[in-house]
Amino acid sequence: MNEKHESITHITLTVLLASLGLWSAVAAPARAEEKFLPKAINSSTIPAIGDLNPYGVAFVPEGFPSGGTIAAGDVLVSNFNNGGTPPTGNIQGTGTTIIRQPAHGPIAPPGSAITFFTSKLPGLSTALGVLRRGFVVVGNVPTTDGSFATIGQGALQFIDRHGKVIATLTDSVFLDGPWDLTIDDHDSEAHIFVSSVINGTVSRIDVAVSSNGVTVQKETTVAKGYTVVPSAAAVILGPTGLAYDRSTDTLFVASTAENAIYAVGDAAHRSHAANKGELVFADSHLIGPLALRFAPNGHLLTANGDATMNVDALHPSEIVEFTRWGEFVREYNVDASIGGAFGLDTVEDADGGFNFAFIDDVTSNLTITRLR
Repeated sequence: MNEKHESITHITLTVLLASLGLWSAVAAPARAEEKFLPKAINSSTIPAIGDLNPYGVAFVPEGFPSGGTIAAGDVLVSNFNNGGTPPTGNIQGTGTTIIRQPAHGPIAPPGSAITFFTSKLPGLSTALGVLRRGFVVVGNVPTTDGSFATIGQGALQFIDRHGKVIATLTDSVFLDGPWDLTIDDHDSEAHIFVSSVINGTVSRIDVAVSSNGVTVQKETTVAKGYTVVPSAAAVILGPTGLAYDRSTDTLFVASTAENAIYAVGDAAHRSHAANKGELVFADSHLIGPLALRFAPNGHLLTANGDATMNVDALHPSEIVEFTRWGEFVREYNVDASIGGAFGLDTVEDADGGFNFAFIDDVTSNLTITRLR
């Protein structure tokens, strides 16, 4: 068994099963027709044009309209780099594709990942999400040569289920380098929380959603003051991952450069910006935290991108689990090399099944674990 498969199994059995309270199933007699081990898909994120450096990961949720080129249960991945090799290829901030991994395969070898969308705006970031009424939201942070000196403002694009752009939102105040996002989806309306990596803020984009399109109603900065620094490894470090708890109206923010997680209260209703929010978690286990999502047990999962000064070569590419009140739980390696952990997503099905997806940025590989 190779290292990657060992880490996936470890995550599955110790995190997902424990989170769902299914450890008792190990000791209990199982009927012959029951399946205990979860299904895992390991698939390349590299499409035919060769885009590399996968960033964002998003499940297409249940209830998503049929008849398009993506469907409920699919996983989407956004690519930040173009294809090829330097000096003209594999340049940060130049990738243009969102690939689609179907819910039930096939598994894609490198160069054969299914392209759902090709953007005219380069540098597709971790800001990737899906609205249940049939639209994909993606942000971009472009560069011309992969350096901080040429970084551009970027935008949010709204894409229908056929891969067509229906609207593009550009705003220098509320969208200054859209780096990550999370969606509080209410079907006919939604709050889209977006972290802006250039000006160190988090904004709430309130939208109305119909079967025909998305209309922006209001934009509000809900948090500010996060540290922003240039990075040779990642172009720029600033606020990244977001996770929203509707039950408490709390938005959790991963501040990559600070190796810290903050909590912003009254996130869906506040009309003024908090100064970062309340510090929730900051210790040596965080090494450039990026994507941020909830596990089914209510804990938070973040992916260490290893781009900060406290990089630990002995513990690279980790997904870290911690409680929402800041207690460390456990950590697991995605890759044996530094810089492998980046985007991740989680979703629960209507029947209570849990789905977990993450990328290995070193190998441009997507892993999906489905536990029923």
